Amino acid sequence: MTGAEAANALFVAAIILFAGAMFAYAVEYAFDKRAPKRAKQLAAVGAESTADDGAEAEAPAGEAPISPAAARGAGRLGLILTFLGTAALAASIVTRVVYTGRWPWGNMFEYTVGVALAGMVTWLVLVSKGSVPRRLGLFATFAVTMVLGTSVRVYTEAGPLVPALDSYWIVIHVTAAIAASGILLIGCVFAILHLVKRRFDRQVSDGKPIRFPLNVAERLPDATALERLTFKIHVFAFPLLTFGIFAGAVWADLAWGRYWNWDPKEVWAFIAWVVYAAYLHARVSGRSAKANAPWIAILGYAVMLFNLTAVNLVFGGLHSYAGV
Repeated sequence: MTGAEAANALFVAAIILFAGAMFAYAVEYAFDKRAPKRAKQLAAVGAESTADDGAEAEAPAGEAPISPAAARGAGRLGLILTFLGTAALAASIVTRVVYTGRWPWGNMFEYTVGVALAGMVTWLVLVSKGSVPRRLGLFATFAVTMVLGTSVRVYTEAGPLVPALDSYWIVIHVTAAIAASGILLIGCVFAILHLVKRRFDRQVSDGKPIRFPLNVAERLPDATALERLTFKIHVFAFPLLTFGIFAGAVWADLAWGRYWNWDPKEVWAFIAWVVYAAYLHARVSGRSAKANAPWIAILGYAVMLFNLTAVNLVFGGLHSYAGV
């Protein structure tokens, strides 16, 4: 087996492990009936339909196909599989480094794999510190698995860097961009969960029936806690994003003689930076702006995805030599 084949095998193993972890987290999320206190309080004052949901959350273990103890065991297995999948993904990247003898950010496939690794490491740090319930790994592993699955569409064989990328600035600029993108991926997940939980709470307080898929939010943490975590993640990632763009400008000056060239990649990276700056500003502004801030955070990651996909695959420019 060549180094490239070993890297690919580890990559596939990581996807399988993350998919297995996602299933295990789903079991814990569905059958460990220790509902958040906030959800129980709202159910107590909500409509009769939501009171039934609360009663279900307190049902004896024997009435469920899987006991709460078994569900928590599945959650622990999911966490183990997440660590193993993250290790396999990191090993795949390292194997590419050894095989090619260069830094592994030479194309769109390698960049996307790096984003997935950064996102999964971010999640593991959060759950290890007790900042989030383990069962929310269902959503983190889903997001990362989707990213890895999408990366297969732009798979590129391991090989040497093109001359334009053969610079130590690829370590500085691209690594910072990858780290920021991976952290913001998890931030986007929590922004979405916050909005779903907020809608769920509003439906309960208004006495309206809760139907699928909104009833999935019953097991989510308090909406305020999700919003605060979303903000903290973005506060941490924004300086990394800023540094990555700044380092890219310095590299552009060394490579092309100008800090700014109005290249599509540069323009959309700057647009993403502006959107995230708007999110942080809205978050610390008045109540109305703060309520809309999570939507701005989601828009920010949509711009990031557009810059990664459409700009790379559709628009031409100075970054086109990087290939896919």
